[in-house]
Amino acid sequence: MFYHAAQAGSLSRAAEELYLSQPAVSQAVKQLESDVGCPLFVRMARGVRLTEEGKVLFSYIAQAYRLIETGERKVAELMRLEAGEVCIGASDTLCRYVLLPYLEAFHAAYPLIQIHVTNRTSRETVELLAEGQIDFGIVTLPVFHERIVVHEGIFLQNCFVVGERRRTLAARPIPVAELASHPLILLEEGSVNRAGIDAYFQSHGVSVKPEIELGSIDLLVQFAKIGLGVACVVRDFITEELNARTLFEVPVEPPVPKHRIGLVTLKDTPVSPAANAFIAALRYDG
Repeated sequence: MFYHAAQAGSLSRAAEELYLSQPAVSQAVKQLESDVGCPLFVRMARGVRLTEEGKVLFSYIAQAYRLIETGERKVAELMRLEAGEVCIGASDTLCRYVLLPYLEAFHAAYPLIQIHVTNRTSRETVELLAEGQIDFGIVTLPVFHERIVVHEGIFLQNCFVVGERRRTLAARPIPVAELASHPLILLEEGSVNRAGIDAYFQSHGVSVKPEIELGSIDLLVQFAKIGLGVACVVRDFITEELNARTLFEVPVEPPVPKHRIGLVTLKDTPVSPAANAFIAALRYDG
């Protein structure tokens, strides 16, 4: 009320701007003058003007008022997705093959939103989420943590592939035990995907020791292409190579089970408007 009265030079005009009665504004100003211990306005026939003390107080109140207005404007920008940031966690593979198209579309739609992506394994992504370092994560399921909520997404199919030098292996279905006798190229231990592959072999009574262990699907693909062994990759991510016949799928009996990816968020914790918009774009609830 003091700010608007000083700006307008009138208690009655301040009351109009604030949709209050003039006596209410007058009483509030008198209470403020009592609190600070000196007059802040000189009352005149047609309005008011600031005293010297009032001018000093106004210089600080004006700064505070502008900060409040700025704060309100910034919050409004966040709600309109004209500002803010999104912090996402995902493995290298899921970032490239799953997240990347959404990143491109989201950035085109909301160019003022800052996007931060942290590449970690699915288990490490869950830990980052639990620590509050990311807004959400894209992970290979299953993952478990008491503080997260899992939104199940699409199924993916693992398969075994070889390059031209070993393409005879792709000529017929082979038993899983026979497959294990060939040099295998698998993801490094520690990933959820690798744990699923190990479980597949173990469920059929087969013990495997990979010839080569690598950190990404891309490297698995390249090593298979040059003939270093049989690589286990995600079929959904190598359709171009299969169609171009630079890779050949080795049919295995029984087939490798599908696995699922999903989106994880922190339980009972609201996300920012920007993160909410990105999650909505992913449409990961099945």
